[in-house]
Order: sequence, then C-alpha cells, then structure tokens
Amino acid sequence: MAINIRKDLNVRYRLLQKSIEEIEKKLAHSSEGRINVREEHGNSYYYLFENKTYVKYLTSDDSEIIAELLQKNYLQKVLRSMKQELIAIEKMQKIYPEKLAEDVFDQLSDGRKAYTKPIVSADDSYAQKWMDTPYVHKSFKKGSPEFYTAKGERVRSKSEVIIADRLRANGIPYRYECPLKVGKKIIHPDFTILRMSDRRILYHEHCGKLGDHEYTEEMLTRANDYSQEGIILGDRLFYTFESDTKPLNVKLVDMIINTHYR
Repeated sequence: MAINIRKDLNVRYRLLQKSIEEIEKKLAHSSEGRINVREEHGNSYYYLFENKTYVKYLTSDDSEIIAELLQKNYLQKVLRSMKQELIAIEKMQKIYPEKLAEDVFDQLSDGRKAYTKPIVSADDSYAQKWMDTPYVHKSFKKGSPEFYTAKGERVRSKSEVIIADRLRANGIPYRYECPLKVGKKIIHPDFTILRMSDRRILYHEHCGKLGDHEYTEEMLTRANDYSQEGIILGDRLFYTFESDTKPLNVKLVDMIINTHYR
C-alpha cells in the first residue's frame, strides 16, 4: 500500500546512487572510441569510430575491443536512465505527503474514532483485523503428534513450526489451514498469507512427505485444483519441499518471504 511508498523510494534512491557511482568508475577506465553496428541480412557488422571519425571495420579477431566498447555504450545508456530516475525520485520525495490516507484515522482522538468508520485502514489495523477474523481450522486426528509455534498455535510438523515462526518473525500476516473453496472442493492451504504491499492473498504449501507416493499424488491433485481456480505457481502459490533425506531449507523459506511475501 501507499504507506510503504516513501520507504521504497528511499531504498531505490540509495540503490541508484550506489550504482551510478560504480558505473562512473568503470566508464572512467574505459577505452576511447565507439562501435557502430549495422544489421544486414541477419548478420552484424562492426565499425570502429574515434571522435566521429571512421577508423576501421572490425572482425572476429577484434572481439575484445568490440565487447569492451559495446559494454561501454550500454553502461552510458544505463547511467543516463539512472540519473533521470534519480531526478524523478527527488521530485517525488519533495511533493509526497507526510500524512497518508491510512494515517488519518489512527491520528484521530479516541472520541472521534468511537463514531468514525475508517475508509482506508492503516496496514497494522488491516492486518490485525484480517488475522483476527475467525475461521474453522482443519481438525487433527486423535493421537497425532503435537507441534506448536512460538505463539502457541498447533501445526502438523516441525517444518511447519519453522515456517510459521519465520513468517511471524518477519511480520508477515498469515492464517494456518484456513479453508478455501476451489471448484466444488474445500481445501485447507498450509498457510494463507496476506501480502501487505498490495494486500493480495497468497498461498504457501509445504510438501513434507515427498517419499510417500499417496501423499505426493494428493499434492499433485491439489496443485491442479489451484491452477483451475486461477491460483498460479509463482504468482499467488508457493511451495517448499522436504523428504526423509532432504530437510526443509530455512534459507529458502527466508528467500521466499523476502522476495514474494513483503
């Protein structure tokens, strides 16, 4: 949501500044001259120019100078684009409001809040309301092993404890085994995730028994059910895997969180 735009702009600004500095250092040590490339009948022809003066036609024997000067030209174009973006961000930072629509309700007095219904909820309020919305959990079989997350929530495996705790540690709102209708079926995704940057609902499935043929067949069926519902792998659906010989990769869990769930 907009609540993160100012922060994102600052992050992007610092990245551009660093990249511009690195590119300018590389260009300072590059060779003189430029390459003119002519495309004809599916072939590429390379011509060396210095100070707008044609020098010579380059062949495959000149591949090093061709590569160096074409890379130089590419970096020059990237540098111009980055500097233009830097100027645009500076302008945006100056005009972007300090108080956002999400902030207005939270800054009201308690007396005003009591009689006011917010149009746009702040991220924290929105996430908390979403997580607090009641739903019917999938039941546990009698006598099944008990595993609990750091917040005392019962899950089905040690790996799910890790995933749940990593989500919570990173401030990612989630629901565990919340029912979802796909076609005529009701399934219970391991983790239903609320991505706060766009308030989009995502799903995370942990496949923890890849050595079990019946379990694997069930997961394949579920993957097809997701696809038919328009919930596509890599877009709104993500997986982690493990088997008896390959345990859950926690670094991969963190990478998915940082890449897709923020």
